[in-house]
Amino acid sequence: MQAIEEAVRRQEDGAAAQQIADSLQELPPRRTLQYRLKYLVDHHRLIMEGDGRWARYRLPQLQAVAGTAAGRADRRAEGEAFLPLSKPGAEIQAYVRKPPEARKPVGYNRDFLDEYRPNETFYLTPAERAHLREVGTPTIAAQPAGTYAKQILNRLLIDLSWNSSRLEGNTYSLLDTKRLIDLGEEAEGKERLETQMILNHKDAIEFLVGTAEEVGFNRYTILNLHALLANNLLADPNAAGRLRRIAVGIERSAFHPLEVPQLIEECFDQTLATAAAITDPFEQAFFVMVQLPYLQPFDDVNKRVSRLSANIPLIKDNLSPLSFEGVPRGTYTDAVLSVYELNRTELMRDVFIWAYERSAARYAAVRQSLGEPDPFRLRHRAALREVVGAVVRGRMDKKQATKHISAWTSEHIDPPERERFRETAESELLSLHEGNFARYQIKPSEFAAWRQAWGR
Repeated sequence: MQAIEEAVRRQEDGAAAQQIADSLQELPPRRTLQYRLKYLVDHHRLIMEGDGRWARYRLPQLQAVAGTAAGRADRRAEGEAFLPLSKPGAEIQAYVRKPPEARKPVGYNRDFLDEYRPNETFYLTPAERAHLREVGTPTIAAQPAGTYAKQILNRLLIDLSWNSSRLEGNTYSLLDTKRLIDLGEEAEGKERLETQMILNHKDAIEFLVGTAEEVGFNRYTILNLHALLANNLLADPNAAGRLRRIAVGIERSAFHPLEVPQLIEECFDQTLATAAAITDPFEQAFFVMVQLPYLQPFDDVNKRVSRLSANIPLIKDNLSPLSFEGVPRGTYTDAVLSVYELNRTELMRDVFIWAYERSAARYAAVRQSLGEPDPFRLRHRAALREVVGAVVRGRMDKKQATKHISAWTSEHIDPPERERFRETAESELLSLHEGNFARYQIKPSEFAAWRQAWGR
């Protein structure tokens, strides 16, 4: 989709379908190109002038003014891109960017939740869901839940932790985030809460990916997800993983969330039950991005919970995850406010679809660069993590490590695979260095102490 838009952008007088096709590095079948052009026109990302063979496509005026001061300001922020909006999305954004005192005060509207009927009501159209599935389905055979996310986990931890934190105003750079996650090094001059926020994201993502077959839209998952994301960040430490018992306000908003704890709990359970009943993973993901922040079930960290919760069905179904790469913070905030104050989803839908297209393209390229994963290592991933971690945390030297691996393998691995497992574990130990030990959930202090013992 983005390649088509870029091809049109290069033609000042508009582009014919054949010109667009000639500009694409990988030419899709003609009917696929026609479908994508129609999709872009239907969603106001392109304008079609003329009919049939004489049709030409150009960018809407909204896209053409990307060079305005507001557009340039959006692009100046690190990691942010220009996000084209549909006509309804642009109209909604214009409203929520008015001063709060010029917007109508509203409270929580229970009907907005009650009127949604799983698999009958849809926020995303059939064409949008089909498009997202097309771009988000990797070319892999059927595998257990979470397999795809595990293959790209190292990259996902950095991307999603950074982008989700960035949307909260965190000032860590992408490189700072990578060093923190990979090496445990805090960035100089940053507040501790920023470091804590990113580390909390890392723990939460590992929770979702590592327990992909067990997590879902239930109290266990969402409450624990909140506890991980809110760890050491709330004024009341006991509020982590607990539903809200206090009144809260939304900065720069005319929206007033529910205040009665009993109603918050009722709506929370109803939201989870509704989400769990939705069968389409993309509709499910988008539903929680809309309804969880709207309810404000927790003292704080509600939007973070919704962004990571949106990845639950994607991880479970081995679809490309959603990392929110490039999403402008201001546009995302406007989309959330439009749900709060108008119960409108069009602007959030613009954000969701655009962000997912970027994420899917990114992880398709990441997986291609990684090559086909070794099925043996994939199957024994947890066992390798356990045995290698034990050697490092036990500060074993080479002789002790060999003895431990042999004994552990004899007890836990089936006889036909023992020899290969021992060789693989020993190879992993020999290849450990400061840039890769985090994948075994080893702390920097543990790695440093082990290196001294290993070198003797």
